[in-house]
Amino acid sequence: MTTLQEAERLDAGDELAGFRDRFVPITDPGVVAYLDGNSLGRPLRATAERLREVVAEQWGARLIRSWDERWLALPERIGDELGRVALGAAPGQTIVADSTSVCLYKVLRAAVALRPGRDEIVTDTANFPTDRFLVESVAAELGKTVRWLDTVADVGAVTGDRTAAVVLSHVDYRSAEIADLPGITRLVQERGGLAIWDLCHSVGALPVELDAAGADFAVGCTYKFLNAGPGAPAFLYVNARHHAEFGQPITGWMGAADTFAMAEHYVPAPGIRRALSGTPPVLGMVGVQEGVALLAEAGIERVRAKAVALGRWVIDLADAWLVPLGFTVASPREDDRRGGHVTLRHPDAERLSRLLIENGVLIDFRRPDGIRVGLSPLTTGFAEVRAAMARIRELAA
Repeated sequence: MTTLQEAERLDAGDELAGFRDRFVPITDPGVVAYLDGNSLGRPLRATAERLREVVAEQWGARLIRSWDERWLALPERIGDELGRVALGAAPGQTIVADSTSVCLYKVLRAAVALRPGRDEIVTDTANFPTDRFLVESVAAELGKTVRWLDTVADVGAVTGDRTAAVVLSHVDYRSAEIADLPGITRLVQERGGLAIWDLCHSVGALPVELDAAGADFAVGCTYKFLNAGPGAPAFLYVNARHHAEFGQPITGWMGAADTFAMAEHYVPAPGIRRALSGTPPVLGMVGVQEGVALLAEAGIERVRAKAVALGRWVIDLADAWLVPLGFTVASPREDDRRGGHVTLRHPDAERLSRLLIENGVLIDFRRPDGIRVGLSPLTTGFAEVRAAMARIRELAA
């Protein structure tokens, strides 16, 4: 079941195959396969067209009038649509603002402030560096203690009446393992803490149900599976039950109750808008808007189904072709436990990764020995994956 005919059969039955034409073509003839969309998604044709329109018409013709006419409302408008399409979040709880790092700092500081008298912040040693670094810096800033988990499954062993907040990733950036977001959220809250979720590797790749899970806070980037572009602004989610007491630490004029009052003192805006700080990055938000619109058209359930099928295809090919060459599959084999990429381990992964990229297989290396095969359901095809795995086999041999 690893033949080219099987790949072609899978591509022929792919309901999302037509969406590949919605992206700017890869013009480099040396590229065999782009398997790094879980780090940077490919650009949409619609985004390029919208950017030209925004620059020529909204900015060029309407000039500063565009702020009142449309731009000021973009963070909340796009946030609401993102919440509806991908996050399972009712309107008024999601906003597009800043980078993931800044958004995480805001919600972490706010969460700790909501739990006075508790002096511990929990995260895991395998979490993405930004998450770990920020947990450490906020703990040092506020005189708190960091409690480290060896695995996300250990959260029950270290949380208790001293836990203020728990910061975890929904999908592990290395292994692609999916954490039990509803179950862990419930456990943390039963012990009096607040749960903060990093959705960078899940948003746009699998359904997320923040409201149904009763999540407290979440953050995530938009330039991976949402294809919003390099450095596109991130988002943050604050459950409505926390809005009245949500005090974010970077108070700026865009998050004030009256933006243009030029008031002497800061008064926060009601609702999620208080999470804003400075002027929204309008050009960056165009990519987010187009990425969310395409995901809405494709449907997150269909996207998830294809991500599962692509992951299973990679594992089948790896078992047949690469395991005999010293590779191991580091991602969960169970479909319901695996996110939108598959990590392959190899003792010489760093050197092999450079060789793969030089030979047109664009993957991602993660220390110490992981090669991430990123699977973007709206742009990745089964024959493309097979060609890449064949090249990996050839070069590894």
